[in-house]
Amino acid sequence: MEEIRIFVEDLLMSMGMEGHTVAILRHAVLVGTAIVIALLSDYLCRKLLVPLILKLTKKTEVKWDDVVFDRKVLNTACHIVPAVVIWELLPMVFYQYPVVKELLTRLTAVYITLASTRLGVGIIDRLRFLNTRPGSSTSQYLKSFCGVLKIVFIFAAVVVVVALLLGRNPMTLFAGLGATSAILMLVFKDTIEGLVAGIRLTSNEMVHIGDWITVPGGTVNGIVTDITLTTVKVRQFDNTTTTVSPLTLVNGPFQNWKTMSEGEGRRVQKAVYFDVRSIRIADDELKAHLLERGYIKEGNIPADAINMGLFRHYIEHYLAKREDVNEKMTLMVRQLEATQCGVPVELYFFLRKKEWTAYEHALSDILEHVYAYAGEFGLKVYEQYPDQ
Repeated sequence: MEEIRIFVEDLLMSMGMEGHTVAILRHAVLVGTAIVIALLSDYLCRKLLVPLILKLTKKTEVKWDDVVFDRKVLNTACHIVPAVVIWELLPMVFYQYPVVKELLTRLTAVYITLASTRLGVGIIDRLRFLNTRPGSSTSQYLKSFCGVLKIVFIFAAVVVVVALLLGRNPMTLFAGLGATSAILMLVFKDTIEGLVAGIRLTSNEMVHIGDWITVPGGTVNGIVTDITLTTVKVRQFDNTTTTVSPLTLVNGPFQNWKTMSEGEGRRVQKAVYFDVRSIRIADDELKAHLLERGYIKEGNIPADAINMGLFRHYIEHYLAKREDVNEKMTLMVRQLEATQCGVPVELYFFLRKKEWTAYEHALSDILEHVYAYAGEFGLKVYEQYPDQ
């Protein structure tokens, strides 16, 4: 640049120019030359260096370099090169204008800091994709770590930018922040608690992407689609999206249906209410009718059998024979405490069909069977008529 300055001055003076005209034209030529060099460096980086790095990363056996150093990240890095060139050339271009040189140097340093921050955030974002199994615990740890790292990186960049604009040493500002840490913690109390809750949520593997969760007493009931340090997104079954804070899930109870989905059955716990006046001792006519229809076996009828007891054993046998009922898990038909709405008989078993539609269809078939065959045992399902 010094040789260019001397050459320009000699050229202008040979053309008969002198005084302020020489200085103005010289600076104009030097500024134009610096801009051309900066643009040329950017062009060479994008057209030569980026393709070369991409070819090298593809030839390596490891996969992390393909993820971290993709074309978008490399192009972002190329934007830093022209600014560095300008930053180096400014003292030579504006050597006679120290105020202008100082101002432009600070602004260029700010741009380099912001561009470097953008590059760093882009690399951190790529780290999340190093794990090929989305929703796994490792993927969530990595995502949480990247979230914290981005916050720290951006915070440090803000401090550096402020220090550059004020002409102060960034380390002095960092030291000064220690004295105001208590105030910062008070101001950002909710944010800090959310970050800590997000880390606890993922590190303890309380919830994963793809899990079905419900929050008692709330409107959250759906599939988890995204987990960050500050929010958990849930896609409701009506295709709406609900956002809940990790702090809510950590501090309060919530239900995760993952073990049910991965298990051998989905629980059914339904009660059917019967009119207490229809419960009676099974007479010979009822026993003969049940034996004739094959609902009970002759050796299983006690002398003082009750029609409801016979019906409970029949339903248990019916459930155990169904292919969609897991008979190896808890299966029982029991009587609960009587209420003013009749005597409840609870069906407790597990269906192999866990998908919502198939589960509801199978459950409906079973309950319809209970309602239909109760009359065969002389039982009457309780009905409450509205006041006339």
